[in-house]
Amino acid sequence: MLDTANYTPRLKALYAAEIKAAMKEEFGYVNDMMIPRLDKIVLNMGIGDAVKDTKKVKHAQEALTLIAGQKALVTHAKKSIAGFRVREEMPLGTKVTLRGDRMYEFMDRLTTIALPRVRDFRGVKSSSFDGRGNYAMGLKEHIVFPEIDFDILSICWAWIL
Repeated sequence: MLDTANYTPRLKALYAAEIKAAMKEEFGYVNDMMIPRLDKIVLNMGIGDAVKDTKKVKHAQEALTLIAGQKALVTHAKKSIAGFRVREEMPLGTKVTLRGDRMYEFMDRLTTIALPRVRDFRGVKSSSFDGRGNYAMGLKEHIVFPEIDFDILSICWAWIL
């Protein structure tokens, strides 16, 4: 059994021991608060076909919960848009916010397991920063995560697609 009281995620320990000191030296930060750090990771999945079938949102919520290791919330439409056949408060997607140790564990799994499994992966774009320190990226397939069982997914994905 894992002792969670004394457990520190691998990426968090690496950041504290090596990365922080290297960044401080390389960029000449005088204060530790100037060093960039991870605050939170937000995962979201918009389901375009949720307008036709609300069961698809439930399956997407289950998949995102498996990926994140934390229960995903269902997101709802803020206002009605007749052209898209969307009504106010209609479920349209899912999201989950990770902080602390779960955030570091997810980031470690993303960089060491999931991204290398992406077909024709050529790295992440440095142009995806928004100028305020936020980074955005997307994945077309979430089967690159080992938590998602492809056999079960193919049965459930028929509902989503």
